[in-house]
Amino acid sequence: MIMASLFAVLTAVGAQVRIPLPLVPITLQVLFVFLSGVLLPPRAALLSMVLYLAMGLLGLPVFAGESGPSIVLHPTFGFLVGFILSAWTISMIVSAKGQSFPVCFAACLAGMGVIYGIGVAGLYLNVNFVLGKTMTWAQAVKVGLLPFVAGDILKGLAAALIASRVGPRLARPGANIED
Repeated sequence: MIMASLFAVLTAVGAQVRIPLPLVPITLQVLFVFLSGVLLPPRAALLSMVLYLAMGLLGLPVFAGESGPSIVLHPTFGFLVGFILSAWTISMIVSAKGQSFPVCFAACLAGMGVIYGIGVAGLYLNVNFVLGKTMTWAQAVKVGLLPFVAGDILKGLAAALIASRVGPRLARPGANIED
């Protein structure tokens, strides 16, 4: 629980480091989503991002923009939901295959796919059905994916490097991060 809570807080801190863009800002949240996935077991990784989303839905200022229940109507909400499944997916891969650098990086790439899949779909649906504007799928990809790919690949490389060096030390006897 402590490690899950720590990664929820780190993700909140990462949200405060942001470069504003139209609709979806660049932040460090994804780095901490990746790190939770590569360093925590699946249940704890999932719980860390559920806790992060719950804190924001309750109104704590943990997101890159506004917080509170109204965030579900915001174009970035799909990305926030994607964090939960991304952390879990990454952790499932790493738990099954080990914490080597190539495995952790491949897992982060899979996690990116999860975030983008859910996030871009949420962006498209929100803009078209909540904001009442017209956005094609291609425009949603252009706004919600393309500006972030290179940076997220670098975040995945950083998370994989950290996990391959720090992860084995965390897994030593006496360093239980299961709960």
